[in-house]
Amino acid sequence: MTKQLQDAYIVAATRTPIGKAPRGMFRNTRPDDLLVYAIQSAMAQVPGLDPKLIEDAIIGCSFPEGESGLNMARNAVLLAGLPNTVGGVTVNRFCASGITAVAMAADRIRVGQADVMIAGGAESMSMVPMGGNHPSINMGVFKDENVGMAYGMGLTAEKVANQWKITREMQDEFALQSHQRAIAGQQAGEFDNETTAVEIVDRVPNLATGEVDLKKRSVNRDEGARADSNLAALAKLKPVFAAKGSVTAGNSSQTSDGAGALILVSEKILKQFNLTPLARFVSFAVRGVPPEIMGIGPKEAIPVACRAAGITQDQLDWIELNEAFAAQSLAVIKDLDLDPAKVNPIGGAIALGHPLGATGAIRSATVIHALRRRNLKYGMVTMCVGTGMGAAGIFERM
Repeated sequence: MTKQLQDAYIVAATRTPIGKAPRGMFRNTRPDDLLVYAIQSAMAQVPGLDPKLIEDAIIGCSFPEGESGLNMARNAVLLAGLPNTVGGVTVNRFCASGITAVAMAADRIRVGQADVMIAGGAESMSMVPMGGNHPSINMGVFKDENVGMAYGMGLTAEKVANQWKITREMQDEFALQSHQRAIAGQQAGEFDNETTAVEIVDRVPNLATGEVDLKKRSVNRDEGARADSNLAALAKLKPVFAAKGSVTAGNSSQTSDGAGALILVSEKILKQFNLTPLARFVSFAVRGVPPEIMGIGPKEAIPVACRAAGITQDQLDWIELNEAFAAQSLAVIKDLDLDPAKVNPIGGAIALGHPLGATGAIRSATVIHALRRRNLKYGMVTMCVGTGMGAAGIFERM
């Protein structure tokens, strides 16, 4: 006898501000501490929910080692003050780790194995650099048939730019638009409902006393968006991945620190605790592409996610397409004929930052609150993934 799947609803979704790495506001803040802020804030949004009902916390992280190691998910659950009965697992699908965590949590509810789940992501690129602290590459990736796996992300973006004929000018214009939209979004308070303030402790030498003074400050705004960005400044930047290339630091995502957390529940819990759902998690898809053009991955995942949701691409009202690089974002938009007005309406990773495994959870909070704020129906979080994948998750406003 086949059991019908049940729906998974999001009743809380929040994130920390995003800090610039490696010298930004969170340079001395551990990723698990950022995650604690996000989890505690999410729980505060549903004060009537019994935390003992939480089955598990699934947390995404691209480089789960060092300060992000030792099963950060379980540690953060305990540090956040949740009951010992709440489990925790850290998952890694590189840049799609956060949205994968949300999909996995939703699946547990949909198949009836859980009624309350936490999903999220956390990353500190200040403390754990790209590639990790001790990268060890399998030499098999350098064989001809696998060599695409050995390409750095920047080189894959150059290949996408060449193959899809995305010019340097197009990339710089897209980057400028990201900053302009992000600044406009900040000024309009578009990020306020989704963002949880974080308290930072700065240690400042006191020359008069010879001691170190502790100064506390609260931060609630993303650090990366630049109001002074302009095409002339972007045009002066040199390519960083290929001598005659077009991909620069200015039209690539920023290395960043941040965390996000969502609470998902079944319909049974909605009724039992009289909760108001923010959104329903509708569908999720992952598809592989050649590793040397990994940036095009969303092109393959988006149509599959739409089919699974039973909607057409045109029915998507808001699309958070992670801007790993302007080149790959523009290629995906071009190939799928996405409406540019619906893609990253309040900026993307070029301006706001990309804390790798946290991004999927962070942008989930963005799209969920955007759908409610603007009275829209369907939103999507999608991104390319290292080694050649694309991922996409679709939400429906309730």
